[in-house]
Amino acid sequence: MKSLLIKDTTVDERMDIVKEALKGFGDGECEGIDMDDMYDDYIFGRKEIAEIHMEFSQRYGGSVKEEVRR
Repeated sequence: MKSLLIKDTTVDERMDIVKEALKGFGDGECEGIDMDDMYDDYIFGRKEIAEIHMEFSQRYGGSVKEEVRR
């Protein structure tokens, strides 16, 4: 598997990585959080994915729930 680190990827590759990761996520929103926007810092080389996930967990851990649509 290819590295996902910023130093090992281009902006276009990072856009594709995020798009592929969110593919099954429906409209890209989770209780008002725009998941596409959430990964902008990764796409533009400011933060690694792990940093974004850690910040998200610290901020929303236990409070964000998946919406089940029927």
